[in-house]
Amino acid sequence: MAGTSEAKSKRPSNTAFKQQRLRAWQPLLTPKSVLPTFFIIGIIFAPIGGWLLWASERVNEIRIDYTNCDKLGSSFEALGSSQFEYHLHGINSNSIPQPQEKYDSDKNTCTIAFNLPKDLAPDVFLYYRLTNFYQNHRRYTRSFDVDQLKGKTRSASDLANGDCSPLDSHTENGVKKPYYPCGLIANSMFNDTIKAPVLTNPSGNQNSVTYQMSESGIAWSADRKRVNPTEYKAGDVYPPPNWRARYPDGYPSPIPDLGADEHFLVWMRTAGLPTFRKLYMRNTQDTMTSGYYQIDVVMNYDTRSFGGTKSIVISTTSFIGGRNPVLGIAFIAVGGLCVLLGCIFAVRHFYRPRRLGDHTYLSWNQQVASGLADNPAAAASASGRNNAQPASGNQGLLRQRP
Repeated sequence: MAGTSEAKSKRPSNTAFKQQRLRAWQPLLTPKSVLPTFFIIGIIFAPIGGWLLWASERVNEIRIDYTNCDKLGSSFEALGSSQFEYHLHGINSNSIPQPQEKYDSDKNTCTIAFNLPKDLAPDVFLYYRLTNFYQNHRRYTRSFDVDQLKGKTRSASDLANGDCSPLDSHTENGVKKPYYPCGLIANSMFNDTIKAPVLTNPSGNQNSVTYQMSESGIAWSADRKRVNPTEYKAGDVYPPPNWRARYPDGYPSPIPDLGADEHFLVWMRTAGLPTFRKLYMRNTQDTMTSGYYQIDVVMNYDTRSFGGTKSIVISTTSFIGGRNPVLGIAFIAVGGLCVLLGCIFAVRHFYRPRRLGDHTYLSWNQQVASGLADNPAAAASASGRNNAQPASGNQGLLRQRP
């Protein structure tokens, strides 16, 4: 019986690796090592934070909310202070006239008028911004079918009870067909149409000048690879429910290539926070000259149903991207905290220093000095003796010299 129990033993072999006796660096945290570390981190982080904050403040950005524009009349009305933000480098935002909006009910179009007091050098980007929209919900982020987006034909039975549910298929006049594209993400796609800004008071004899912006090149190359032309025929599928205004009679033949619709690709990359912005168009060549601009937005997307808002954002960039003061503030806060802690610990150490023990009495130093660390059998024997006599000393702790 003893031989059987030995054969079935799960005890690991007596090696340095399996018995965790490999050589390792185990630093001793003393005031001489900790205090300089705090000050070095503070000296490095604080200037970097100031540099990042400086770069963020040089980014020019305008945000204008148009959520309730459809409640306005046909004449321009000034917006409240909470409905817009100006961050223009070197210009006091309080001196800029308030943006104005009006609504054309016949065309379902909101006209946004705003003053741009300085030229914006390229690159200039136009985003739409949504709030209180939780694209990061677990069920929402999974609500699409990879094979369907890759172009493969997926029947209603294939999609049933899958990730696209409950927007996987639809029955109409007794005919059940799958949605293409299926799922919550595609169905909730942002569908307001934003026109390019128009300069209404250009210099010279021109009545107005459109600042041309492109809607191509706004999606990541990785997102383009995720969507291929579909193998579906126009009569094989239904458009998602919220796409019916775009395709009232169903898809034309052939079905449009979703991989060429960069607005769709941008929307399918879900955001991590409930307040987010997504790129709509851009201009990488021309300067957006100062003046009085108007932007027309065809309003199709309802944000009031989920308590959210929608805005347009015109922004430039820097080497760190868009305007983001949080990163610089975080670096400054960490640097300042480290310097503060370093000062507190330094005062404590100089006025009431703590007596340190002799590190040569540490258990691993004793093993190295006696050669036990290189002799597994002797180390195991020594370990056994130590376990048998726990009162002889505390392993791994410092001991004071007598």
